[in-house]
Amino acid sequence: MTARAHVHTHDDDELLRYRLSLRMGPVHSRQRLGIEQEAEARVFGKDRRSFHLENLYTAPRLIRACLRLAGLLRRGQRNSRRLRTVHHEFRLRRLPAAFDGYRILHLTDLHVDMDAANLQAVIDQIRPLEYDLCVLTGDYRCLTWGPIDKALEGMAQLRKAIRGQPLAVLGNHDSIRMLPGLEDMGYRVLLNESMAIERKGESLYVAGVDDPHFYKVHNLQRAGDQIPDNAASVLLSHSPEIWREASHAGFDAYLCGHTHGGQICLPGGIPVTLDADCPRALGRGHWQRGAMQGYTSPGAGTSVVNVRLNCPPEVTIHTLIKEK
Repeated sequence: MTARAHVHTHDDDELLRYRLSLRMGPVHSRQRLGIEQEAEARVFGKDRRSFHLENLYTAPRLIRACLRLAGLLRRGQRNSRRLRTVHHEFRLRRLPAAFDGYRILHLTDLHVDMDAANLQAVIDQIRPLEYDLCVLTGDYRCLTWGPIDKALEGMAQLRKAIRGQPLAVLGNHDSIRMLPGLEDMGYRVLLNESMAIERKGESLYVAGVDDPHFYKVHNLQRAGDQIPDNAASVLLSHSPEIWREASHAGFDAYLCGHTHGGQICLPGGIPVTLDADCPRALGRGHWQRGAMQGYTSPGAGTSVVNVRLNCPPEVTIHTLIKEK
């Protein structure tokens, strides 16, 4: 006997609106759904600067054809499934002594419904790792519009491999409709919110903003207002694009992704494009602006085509060190 496929109904929509209203408040949930529904399948964002290449119907086919002609398609696909674990340190002056040596596993741009082999590679990569907290900085879905079921199935698979409660933010590929499903699985999604992590009587604050790239629904003030002055804080953002505001807001560390490090790069890892309104120096790896340090992960998944060239996928472990 085969299981019957779930048919989406009006009652499903009503239940979703009710759950989002409970979680976010009625005004915020109506606003967030409306912004997404108005813009999700567009190629260009309202500001004409943010861009969705994947919403060009012919883009994946054209890119695959060019790579096949160049003899790079299969190599690029193999590269996309060869993950590496990168170890990185943040040396923070305000870090409480109890968090000296605290390890954060950073996952981003997973696009879990893009390639089953890549998702399995991510799961295999993180299972043996030692860390204190897992954070995810968005883009769990392959497309930027349409059904969410396959993405949620992939995130459920991944959740089984993550220890502890993971903290997450949404990216430009993610629908707010995914929020109840993700939180039912045990992901804590920070929607312009913050939370305190307690250790030996001391606190580290983690804030997260909603997508700052395409939907522009981030709110740093709401995300940071509950963080005490001079407390150590880490900001989760899908994209590096709000680095200037975050630096002035006083965050110590900024974790993000979105750029894929370019994904398809020239020899030497030089990205052809980063698809982000920020200096290219912020496009991959560690960076610093003012007193705030940041890290832009090239991500573990792929977008548009499941290919990587001269830009290995990674999962990152950030170790927090108290600056003496």
